[in-house]
Amino acid sequence: MVSNSALSAAAKQAEQLRKDGNIYFKKDRFAAAIDAYTEAITLCPNVPVYWTNRALCHRKRNDWSRLEEDCRRAIQLDHSSFKAHYMLGLAFLKKKELDEGVKELQKALDLGRGANPKGYMVDEIWQELAKAKYLLWEHASSKRSWELQSLMEACETALREKYFLDDQPEGFLDEAGVSHIKQLDALRRVFRKVGEADIPGEVPDHLCCKITFDIFRDPVITPSGVTYERAVILEHLQKVGKFDPITREPLDQSQLFPNLAIKEAVQAYLDKHGWAYKMD
Repeated sequence: MVSNSALSAAAKQAEQLRKDGNIYFKKDRFAAAIDAYTEAITLCPNVPVYWTNRALCHRKRNDWSRLEEDCRRAIQLDHSSFKAHYMLGLAFLKKKELDEGVKELQKALDLGRGANPKGYMVDEIWQELAKAKYLLWEHASSKRSWELQSLMEACETALREKYFLDDQPEGFLDEAGVSHIKQLDALRRVFRKVGEADIPGEVPDHLCCKITFDIFRDPVITPSGVTYERAVILEHLQKVGKFDPITREPLDQSQLFPNLAIKEAVQAYLDKHGWAYKMD
């Protein structure tokens, strides 16, 4: 049986190896960093950050299979590791498995919201998620458009066959013909209405940050009732001053709270209007 002192010594050594690995990583010495993290894992295999750190090295070397293995192990140890979910999502995207990639990236985004500012990655995660979501929407939209067009043409053909307008004398329309034209117009309006959700437009103002004018990723609300993108308002508080940029009221980071109503409204809008994921 291993003594507590031996375990403590192993933990200290593993932590030093992690720090060594971090130094190697910052110097772009990824092979050396991998060796250091691997030694740390050998000593303390149940520490998730050792696995995610090594996975990040694999990402830098485009070794996506090993990255996937390390991320899966990190998630087994810590289901709330948004970095592991994020990198696993990227690995799925590399394999063109968009649905699985989106699932992992969404988990990473949900877990990353409200994270410690030093490890805040929501914008980075969002960009990858948005690109994948847009590709899925683009594919689904093209399929829907083709299906709607085919269905509309079939309906128009059925109406023409019903009224035999093709056989009517030129310039002559009886009552049945007039009714037929009205039905065709109504049919086309219905199909246009159905396809409206796939037509890009403008995102409603209340779903966009008042500073960036981009759709919200991680909305937070101030005591004065104004909603901002978390990263943007945090940067303002740090670099400009501790006040609300719109109301000019004093404001501290501790006074920011997630605006869950706006977050849900944004998600509902994106679910219906996938084109809004596209970033300029």
